[in-house]
Amino acid sequence: MTRQAPTLEDVAREAGVSRATVSRVVNGIRNVAPDIQDAVREAIERTGYAPNRAARALVTRRAETIALVVSGAGGESEQEQSAFASRMLTDPFFGRVVGGVITFLRPRSMYPVLMFAETAEARRQVVSYLRQGSADGALVFSTHAADPLPTLLADADLPCALFARPPAGTAVSHVDVDHREGGRLAADRLAARGCRRVATVTGPLDLPAARDRLDGFQTAMARHGQPVVPVREGDFTAAGGAAAMHWLLAEHPDTDGVFAANDLMAIGVMEAAGETGRRVPDDVAVIGFDDSGVAAAGRPPLTTVRQPMEEMAATMARLLQEQIEGTRTTPASVVFDAELVVRASA
Repeated sequence: MTRQAPTLEDVAREAGVSRATVSRVVNGIRNVAPDIQDAVREAIERTGYAPNRAARALVTRRAETIALVVSGAGGESEQEQSAFASRMLTDPFFGRVVGGVITFLRPRSMYPVLMFAETAEARRQVVSYLRQGSADGALVFSTHAADPLPTLLADADLPCALFARPPAGTAVSHVDVDHREGGRLAADRLAARGCRRVATVTGPLDLPAARDRLDGFQTAMARHGQPVVPVREGDFTAAGGAAAMHWLLAEHPDTDGVFAANDLMAIGVMEAAGETGRRVPDDVAVIGFDDSGVAAAGRPPLTTVRQPMEEMAATMARLLQEQIEGTRTTPASVVFDAELVVRASA
């Protein structure tokens, strides 16, 4: 004989409270004393009760789903769109952002739905998905400065929060790190090691973060007596970092220190240095940015500028939750400090 699923009445009997009280706790209604909430949650765990999400949505008028949107320029063809998705899903930076989002959402019974918005049509679908109530809001991870999605969401008055600074003139809650300070930390470290012919591999310079890291690095290197820093633009991939380093070494063979604007490019920089017979850090010191998983696994382990991505992602999710619940009515900006993590490469 099949055992019936536990009901609200079963939980109420177990907790010694009314069915209405259990319903308020399950639906997140706040006018329940904390000790009673704890008793109800313990009773839910003991009975194995699973709330009916569809029924709860009728009460709360929420989908309990958050759209986690990766927005960028991926091209119109299926092959280009597939390559864009694959590149993002294998990027250790994005993996840490997703981890931070899930850590925040899970205990709040909120669930992320991953969406890619690499074309105008895909962005239209994201806006439509939110307008229809299929998700309560969007967490946007944008990969280029001219991305129109944050502005589209803001103009539609849809709850959203952005990882990184929004386009100029768009009022959207967001989190970011002090990129200029990160560039300064890298410059100070290379100067302290005695590097005197320093170069940098930037990220795509249409991104504000890449420009800010470069600006902070150049300004600090000027203070250390190197007003002109050789610059090669990269693409945030290991292959791009290696190609940039080969160019730098061909044009500036006496380079003895390199700041790469993310860890993947820094790994490529170290590989290219080794291919040209240079030892890291003895012949050329290398510093990355992010402190992603590849940094500690580098050969040698990579000195890098850390941004607290999990904490930033959780804060982004909190800012969105506040909008959904109506406790925040104006956009917020939270900027985190950068931190130098010293390992063996510099």
